Amino acid sequence: MRAAVLHEIGQDKLEILDDVEAVGFGPGRVRIRIRATGLCHSDLSAMSGVLPQPAPFVPGHEGAGEVVEVGENVRHLKAGDRVVVCWLPACGACAACKRGQTQLCLAGFMNAGTPNFKRAGQDVFGFAGTGTFTEEVVVDAGCAVPIPDDVPFDIAALIGCGVTTGLGAALNTADLTAGSSVAVIGCGGVGISTVQGARLRGAAEIVAVDPVEARREAALRFGATRAVAPEELADAKQQVTAGEGFDYVFEVVGRSATARTAYENTRRGGTLVVVGAGALDDHLRLSMFELFFDEKRILPSLYGGGDVLRSYERTIALWRAGRIDLEGLITHRVPLSGIDEALEQMRTGTALRTCIEI
Repeated sequence: MRAAVLHEIGQDKLEILDDVEAVGFGPGRVRIRIRATGLCHSDLSAMSGVLPQPAPFVPGHEGAGEVVEVGENVRHLKAGDRVVVCWLPACGACAACKRGQTQLCLAGFMNAGTPNFKRAGQDVFGFAGTGTFTEEVVVDAGCAVPIPDDVPFDIAALIGCGVTTGLGAALNTADLTAGSSVAVIGCGGVGISTVQGARLRGAAEIVAVDPVEARREAALRFGATRAVAPEELADAKQQVTAGEGFDYVFEVVGRSATARTAYENTRRGGTLVVVGAGALDDHLRLSMFELFFDEKRILPSLYGGGDVLRSYERTIALWRAGRIDLEGLITHRVPLSGIDEALEQMRTGTALRTCIEI
């Protein structure tokens, strides 16, 4: 079958191969025919080495498709079911799951070091234990979440990561209060979803911060009250909060420099939510005095900071009701053969989300 493969970490282009085989099918596993997948910035981070990932590998973790076959002991799925790929499934039995923090379950990561594919006798891994830039993938049954028939595959793919992460940061992690002031630093697909979450919660002011003009313009369409370049943030802080700082600041870039900027623009007693996925060796520096004296809450948000399956259901309900715009997030559509074009669009910031139709 066809798949897009990165041969070595650090390369910036993928090779489309037609001799890749999905492996690992058996009890408790399912084979999925991928129909649509989104390109997330985390895929670029894995390709560059910012996020740890063995190579060669098939990128992609934001996908949707149809179940081709199910292994023994799989009860909740059958061939033909429409599903979204969940890259961080909950086992339901570990300490984190029992506490209700299913987004912290590490069971899914146990398979991240097991090859999902093979070609010419060589193991090929799937990003985050999935790898959706391909025609088919074999995953644990818990990674395949059924979706209603009225949810298109491209919309379902977005729900599989970016939308769930961004909405959840505002609704779950921050538990944002109505009437508050908000700044969102980084307005790609995840940041725009955070903007929509802040709007849902009734934020009075939502300042979108991004160096790319097209993304700033998009943020205004999705609910931001104003949009500024990074160098204009200080003025926006003065105008919106009289210099005090925002009630909530969301860092959706994944770099210590922007996290520091976010901290400095959060008011004393306010909340900084770290949404971006950063590198292991990129350290955020804070003094012990400012931590004590400013009493700012620093809240990391992994995969939306809540139960993933419930978040999926909530997102679909909000989309059906017209409360959030998911179609508008997809600014480009390309076939698998156009993946390098999509990568360049992501790097330059000209796309919010690119849908790869397979």
